[in-house]
Amino acid sequence: MVETMKWEDGKLILLDQTKLPVTVEWISCDTYRRVGEAIQKLEVRGAPAIGAAAAFAMALAWRQIANAEQPEALSVCSKSANKKRLASFAKARAELDAARPTAVNLSWATKVMYDAACSMAEAGLDPQQTETELETLAVKIYELDIDKNKKMGEYGAEVVPENAVILTHCNAGALATCGWGTALGVIRSAHQQGKVKMVYSDETRPLLQGSRLTAWELLEDNIPVTTITDNMAAWSMKTKGINIVITGADRIAANGDTANKIGTYGVALAAKAHGIPFYIAAPASTFDFSLTDGSQIPIEERRAEEVRSFQGAVSAPPNVKVFNPAFDVTPAKLIAGIITEYGVLRPPFERSIGELKTKVLKEELFTWKA
Repeated sequence: MVETMKWEDGKLILLDQTKLPVTVEWISCDTYRRVGEAIQKLEVRGAPAIGAAAAFAMALAWRQIANAEQPEALSVCSKSANKKRLASFAKARAELDAARPTAVNLSWATKVMYDAACSMAEAGLDPQQTETELETLAVKIYELDIDKNKKMGEYGAEVVPENAVILTHCNAGALATCGWGTALGVIRSAHQQGKVKMVYSDETRPLLQGSRLTAWELLEDNIPVTTITDNMAAWSMKTKGINIVITGADRIAANGDTANKIGTYGVALAAKAHGIPFYIAAPASTFDFSLTDGSQIPIEERRAEEVRSFQGAVSAPPNVKVFNPAFDVTPAKLIAGIITEYGVLRPPFERSIGELKTKVLKEELFTWKA
């Protein structure tokens, strides 16, 4: 299984996904801003991986706040001292949240860490104790993501047919998570059961996550894969026997509308036209229960140069206008089911997602207790 990040000696070590598949390089991050830069530059990418990286970034932010204080101040836990520390912590949280506004896992993780720090302050922990506890919580978020992905894989494999010819878009594998993957986690589990005949991997312009990352991951695991350009998806559905589509997600509204990498909406429309079931695989942390529908999901727009050039070579007139949204929204009516660590949600999604929300609130997995 591909490893995306490591917490070693108080530093977050990230696999640089912008260099794959040509070279395998690691980035050492000892400040929260360096992690935020890695998120913004897509050196680490994929909603669950971004969330875990952000949790470690918050641990680094707290350390920076504590280290900036005089040694004698570290034992002071007065209300005023804690208020000042938490204000600085909130600023770091806001900076990280702004790095990738569409992926809700990022803001979910920073909120978990911020709320935990607030609870620790109320419990009277000093800054160094809080630092230790925040590091432990970040590691817990990382480890639980892998567990969730494997549960998703088990549930998702049940909907994968025998002799499956699967189409997937972008990269929702181990590289997009802390390990195993969401959409690719389902594919991995189905492959272990002998169900997978072929996976078609959309190239995913403009940054080629499908051809650079998904194809590389599947080849590493000896899973049969064929890469196609994005504009070949519909024709491949018609001619190659594709019988299921599985993608990941970056944010899911309460009605089931789903934001994912740009191009997913077109894939869903083509699947509907060909009578092919279209599934989403995502953990509960990807759901934004506060949004009633997909029209409220913020869509990140990225630099024009990502479209004007192709792997460093000029591919368009330098002065041409560019529209470069990083994500699109697939309406719930095009989705056959949403695979989560709690099971497969089915339409009507308002009801099944409402039931998921109740389960999540009851479990409160990330409550910190002194």
